[in-house]
Order: sequence, then C-alpha cells, then structure tokens
Amino acid sequence: MEESFRSYTDKTSVYDIKPLRTLKPVFPSGNQAPPPFVCSPPFGPFPPGFSPFYPFTSSQPHTHNNSNPSSVTPLRSFRSDAEPTPKRKTPKKLVRPDNVNFESGITSPERENGNRNLVTSVLTRYEALRRRFSQLEDAREAVTGTNKRADLKAGSTCMSRGVRTNTKKRPGIVPGVEIGDIFFFRFEMCLVGLHSPSMAGIDYLLLKGDTEEEDTITIATSIVSSGYYDNEEGDPDVLVYTGQGGGNADKEKQTSDQKLERGNLALEKSLVRNSPVRVIRGLKEASPSVKIYLYDGLYEVKESWSEKGKWGHSTFKYKLVRAPGQPPAFATWIGIQKWKGGLTSREGLILADLSAGVESIGVSLVNEVDDENGPAYFTYSAKVTYSESFKLTQPSTGCCDCSSSCKPGSLNCRCVRRNGGDYPYCGNGVLVSRKGMVYECSSSCPCLVCKLKVTQMGVKVKLEVFKTVDRGWGLRSWDPIRAGSFICIYAGEAKEKEQTMENDDYAFDTTRVYTAFKWNYERGLADEVDSEEVSEEPEMPLPLVISGKDVGNVARFMNHSCSPNVFWQPVSYEDNGQLFLHVAFFAVSHIPPMTELTYDYGVTRPSEAHNDNTLHGMKNCFCGSEYCRGSFG
Repeated sequence: MEESFRSYTDKTSVYDIKPLRTLKPVFPSGNQAPPPFVCSPPFGPFPPGFSPFYPFTSSQPHTHNNSNPSSVTPLRSFRSDAEPTPKRKTPKKLVRPDNVNFESGITSPERENGNRNLVTSVLTRYEALRRRFSQLEDAREAVTGTNKRADLKAGSTCMSRGVRTNTKKRPGIVPGVEIGDIFFFRFEMCLVGLHSPSMAGIDYLLLKGDTEEEDTITIATSIVSSGYYDNEEGDPDVLVYTGQGGGNADKEKQTSDQKLERGNLALEKSLVRNSPVRVIRGLKEASPSVKIYLYDGLYEVKESWSEKGKWGHSTFKYKLVRAPGQPPAFATWIGIQKWKGGLTSREGLILADLSAGVESIGVSLVNEVDDENGPAYFTYSAKVTYSESFKLTQPSTGCCDCSSSCKPGSLNCRCVRRNGGDYPYCGNGVLVSRKGMVYECSSSCPCLVCKLKVTQMGVKVKLEVFKTVDRGWGLRSWDPIRAGSFICIYAGEAKEKEQTMENDDYAFDTTRVYTAFKWNYERGLADEVDSEEVSEEPEMPLPLVISGKDVGNVARFMNHSCSPNVFWQPVSYEDNGQLFLHVAFFAVSHIPPMTELTYDYGVTRPSEAHNDNTLHGMKNCFCGSEYCRGSFG
C-alpha cells in the first residue's frame, strides 16, 4: 500500500501553473519598509540578526581572500543532507580509434577497384581475424556462458580500418571475384564489393535519369537468393525471385502487401534497361545451421509481375535468366546433390569407394579423360606406421585430467598449456592459426566430448580421386571446404631420411624448403600489438619422411601447385604412451566443390643437392599458377 501510494502523483497540481512570463514582481507598499540588503562572504562575518545556512555552517576561517580559490565551495556540495554521496565510477578503459597506428596496406585506388590478388588477400585477412575472435569468444563462453558473433566483429573491424576493396559500386562484373566463389559469411561479400547490404537481399545503385521526368533512377546490382522466401527454383539457369518487404520480419510469414520501392523498384528498372544483375545463391550445408553463399554469375531480369502470396498479400515476382557463356556454378552444385541422392550416376565412375570402407565417407575414383582404369596398386590405410628405428626423442607427458571437456583458454588444462595457452581450434574444428606444432589429446583422453582430436577423426568431406589432363591423378571434394578446415593426414610409412628411395614420388619430406606465406591473423588488426607473434614455420623435433608409395591414403594423390589451396601443419599426439608426429592438411581458403586440392611440394635444400646440382631431381611444374616457379622437387 505504501509503495503504490508513493507511485501515485496528482499531476493536475503539478502542471496547473502559470507561465513564467505572466508572473509579476511584488514590491512593498510605500508605508512598508523594504528588507535590508545584506552582502557578506560565504563564511562570514555576518551582521547581527543573521546566521549562516547550509552548506556554509562548517567552520572556516573568517577571512575573505579572492585570490584563494580553495575557499570557494564547489557546486557538488549543494545537496540535501539526505542525498547520499555518489560512488566514484570506475574509469572506462581507453580504446584507441580504429584507424590509429594501423596501415591496411591497401591504397585508395586499390580500395576502390580491386583484382583477384586483392580479393583473395582481403578474404584471407578477414577470415584469419574472424577465427581469432571466435577463439577468444569460445574462451569467454567457457567462463561467462555468452558468445558474441565473431564474424560481425571481424567484419566491422576490417571495414573501419580499410581492409576491403571494390568500394566503387557497379553493375555487372566485380574485379577479382570469380563465378563459383563461395562465402560463409555475408560480410565477406561486402568487403570485396560483391553485395553491400549485410541483411537486405537486393543491392542497388543510384544513376542519373535518362529523361527530364526522372532525375535519378535506381538499378539492381546484385541479389541474394536466401531461400527464406517462397521461391521455386527448378532450372539451375532460371531464378524466380520474390521481392522484398511486406513485413517478413520472421522470414517466414508475410504480413502486408509489398510496395514497388527500393530494391523492388530497382529490379523493375533493371528489367526496363536490360541491366545485368549479379546472383548469389544461398545454400544450406548438411548442417541446417550452416549456410553457404555461391556466386552464380550475371543474370538478366526477363519478367516481373505481382501475385497473391500464400499468406494472402501481394508480392512482386521477378524472373531472372542466367546470361549464356558463363562457367557453371549452381548447376554443378545441383549435379552433386543428384549424385549424392542417387538420382543420377557419376559419369566416368570407376569405383564408388577407393578406400574399401576404411574412410567413414567413401572416396570415389573417376576418370573422364581416357581409358585408364585406375592408379597403380597400393594398400589403402588412414594411419601412419613407424619403423623400429624411428623413435621420437620427446618423452611422453600424458593427457589432461579434464572431466567433461577441455575448456578453451583454461590454463588448468595441460593440453591447452602445451598449445601456448590457446585452444588451437575453434568450436567447429577449424584451425585458428598455423604454428610450429599443434598438440592434440590422445586416445586415452578422459573428456566425455573431446574437441581436441580433430585430425584423429578421419575425413569429413566427400573426396574424389580423378584423372587430370596433364598431371596424372588428382584429388578434389564434392563438398565445399571452409578455410582452416581439416582435410586429411598424410598416411603411409614413416621413415628416416636415409631410408627414402630417391625415385619415390609419393614421399612427403618435412625437411624440404617450402614457400613462406602469411595465413595467421594480424596482431595490429586484432588490437594485440603487445602480444608475441606466433611463428608459422613448422618446428619438427627430427626429420620426418612419410612414404605413401606402397601404403597410403588420398593425400598421395594431391598434386603440387605454386599457389596451393591446402597447407600442411605438423600435429602431435600420443598413442599407447608414445608421442608420434603427423602431417595434417588444412584448407588455405574457402574451396568450392569440384576444385582440385593442391599443396606446395617444396624444394630440396641446397645442402642436400646431388653433387652440388640444385636442379637434380627437379620436376617440371604444370600447375598453371600466376606464380608458377616452373619446377619443384
């Protein structure tokens, strides 16, 4: 009752007052003496009959010195006795501006108009930063139970610090972006100028009008077919796109009629002007929570109409047809889904599973080039066998004693400490950074759900061994592969350097010289300028050579490239109380389906050259890369 009484106020008594300009001063009448005017210092002395009032009641020296500012009472002292003294706030941590002390390395012309190298660089830098932020958020979630979206934080950081390109909005082709490129986050498309809005499905450009009636017009530059709207997409070269708007707040139910404005109007103008529109297909991976965006090339708006949607409201429909002469992208994706579903058979298929059940996901063997029935015979194995003479000098340290799972960032976990205090993988198993050595948990790990056995869980994508035109047999994937994802290990027989045959074309030699490249996140971009930079060079405790000639897995079919999309990372974990080394392969960047997987074979060290002949054993390179060295081995 007391609380409800206090909360009630008669507002009529508060608001029923006259404006200040209507009030008149009241002067004493002629017979009434005016009150005496008293002027005294704040702390006295005061004339007879007057006493000081709060806050001038405290004892102060009865002297007045205008030159002494300390005698002046501060304004914060004027408060009632009942008013509590405010608590001192903790000063906020100073955050340096986004653009201070950081150089993006991208010039203004490059930021406005990109190329393939710039696009690749921007995406690599963004993804490296996103992985680092994701690693930090995973560690924070282990303590607080909350996890912020690392993709948005990384995207806004790159945008504000100039790590982007193709900022000049344009219709048609975007320099450096190729048909078939895949993106796992919409911010990636924004940073390379493919599709600017982070949420809207239609991007448009304001142009000068052609007539006096229209000063300006808008045309659509790109659309993202997200799959949330009620579209019917049958023909891979035809897209019936539903306009935007109509209160699709929940992305499922339309609550009002769509209007011919903004993006809808831009598509209508593109139809009239026959202006090409970039189409990005939103696709779902096997996991419903993972979405992939596939750039499918240029389309033309051929028709537009309005109809009642399934929720009874008017919607705009636009029929877009793919421009001829472009390489396949979405059509390839559709074909792969039919292979997986058994609706159509894979042309040129020799074996459905080259691994004969060793891999949990079968490895196809395909030849669409000639009549060869397959590679030379070998025994398929997904493990590395070690000879008796090959012993690792490092002693066994055992696994951690975590009960449920190794918590990211927890220094109480022995596995985390061995990896420098950071969990080497994100929550989805993506490698965060290249480093000298990654230490994984052993088979005896007590964790109920251990996420530190990424390379021990086998192949997780559908791989295909196929015959190339000029480089023998190669390896590719039916599935899209995210940057940093584990692909496979190099299985075979581990041997010492001296035991390896010179003519063994299936030997992986860790002592070779490999082309250095930057893959890890930038400390300045991540505001970690004071942290120690992690070396990306492999640190092998002893020379390791693995031969896959007689016994091996799919890794033996990966060809060399001077611009590879796969890199190798040394990984160590215990087996039966002994520490062993492994060579694991991870994706450099996002790899679209049916793209050949390649890595750098390296070159023999000059000190090991045969009779001082540095060209001895070198092979001609047919990778076709812009940076092709011409030879390797």
